[in-house]
Amino acid sequence: MALSSSSYKYVLGMDFGTTSIKVVLIDTQSKEITDSYTLPTKADSSNTVEHAKEQDPERIIDTLNQCIAALPRDKLQNVTKIGVSGQMHGVMFWKAGTGCSWGTRDAVHMFWPSETSQLMTWQDGRCSSDFLSTLPQPNSHLSVATGFGCATIFWHLRHRPEFLAEFTSAGTIHDYVVAMLCGLDKCLMSTQNAASWGYFNTRSHQWNLDILEDSGFPVHLLPDPVQSGCYAGLSCAEWHGIPLQTPVAAALGDFQCSVYSCMTDRTSAVLNVSTSAQLTYAMPAGFEPPTTPDPSSPVSYFPYFDGTYLAVAASLNGGNVMATFVEMLTSWMKELGTDVDDSTIYSRLIKAALDQESSDLTVSPTIFGERHNTSSLGQVCNISVSNISVGQVTRALCRGIMDNLASMLPPEALLESGVTQIMGSGSALSRNEVLRQEAERAFPLPVLFGKDVDSAVGAAMIVIDRS
Repeated sequence: MALSSSSYKYVLGMDFGTTSIKVVLIDTQSKEITDSYTLPTKADSSNTVEHAKEQDPERIIDTLNQCIAALPRDKLQNVTKIGVSGQMHGVMFWKAGTGCSWGTRDAVHMFWPSETSQLMTWQDGRCSSDFLSTLPQPNSHLSVATGFGCATIFWHLRHRPEFLAEFTSAGTIHDYVVAMLCGLDKCLMSTQNAASWGYFNTRSHQWNLDILEDSGFPVHLLPDPVQSGCYAGLSCAEWHGIPLQTPVAAALGDFQCSVYSCMTDRTSAVLNVSTSAQLTYAMPAGFEPPTTPDPSSPVSYFPYFDGTYLAVAASLNGGNVMATFVEMLTSWMKELGTDVDDSTIYSRLIKAALDQESSDLTVSPTIFGERHNTSSLGQVCNISVSNISVGQVTRALCRGIMDNLASMLPPEALLESGVTQIMGSGSALSRNEVLRQEAERAFPLPVLFGKDVDSAVGAAMIVIDRS
């Protein structure tokens, strides 16, 4: 006789990406994905501050509620744990105790934001190089860049101190969700997210409180740091059928969760290309990063789990470069009187590039700069009348994205570190066969694609493995 769904137990994994939200249900016994759902957030909002990049939490949480509601209700009632990941570095603010409102909509119990700020994302560029040079040196192995939570708070301290006075708590968007689910008075933040904000020492697991206080920083807004992989608390209410007092893990970095979902062993590197792009491999046990940051180094060391680190080449230029190219072409065509949607243009670009095996056109795709070289811009070189077809330009652009990553973390360094294969993941790689071909060309190692790996899966698997 077949077992009813109530006989099974599930873990819910949620990922708050830059442009979309994904949720998954994983069977706790088989560790197989039983259900998943994803939607674009369309949460970008306008701001009068130059180079600001903000998103609307109400739209994000509305998208989250739609995603959860799309999962089978009977399975949600048998969720035993919740894992959460999301876009690192960004910051939003809220008032403790009144950061959300709980209620029933369409016969479903849920929450929605109340008395919060906008989310200032990792792409926020309001902190110029000149501004960053005025900030105190952190006691950390990681540099501080624009878009990092503490840098953004410093900017508001200097330019809009009255804004900060309105709030009592701060965190990433996924920290906020965990705090609301658990009814926390004080936001708890994993060491992964804390390190991504800057001014956090991963050895002592503490904020640089003395340095920050001496600069007048509002340290009361800082979350309490907790070990990555631990629980933040129990759900304070029934949510979409998920029972009251369901354990909720402290929110994790989407990058670390993505790596966790596909790094089969310590000899595997992970290439992730979504909105941005990262290439990473695990450092040996016992590795300690330098005591001071090297702002010019393209490789950083991100905290992983159990005191270990990942060596990471984190590029700001990934799928967003391709998206910008598509948007440019769409805009040009509209100006010329032709209206073609982005998805059609994207698919035709890929098809044209697949018909063009190589190109002597050279594209440096760093239109968003890089954290280790904030002044870098994109370039197109070696232009001739014979290499400006749509296929050649698209091929050269995809090659440039991969060559940029390979320049940050050369293949020789991977080989010297004992890496024997590269696991490819991320939405941009899964959608773009040309990018996959260029990844195989750029790195003289087996590059494996095809597995459905993502941060939501990683967040759920971490909860299962650490039960």
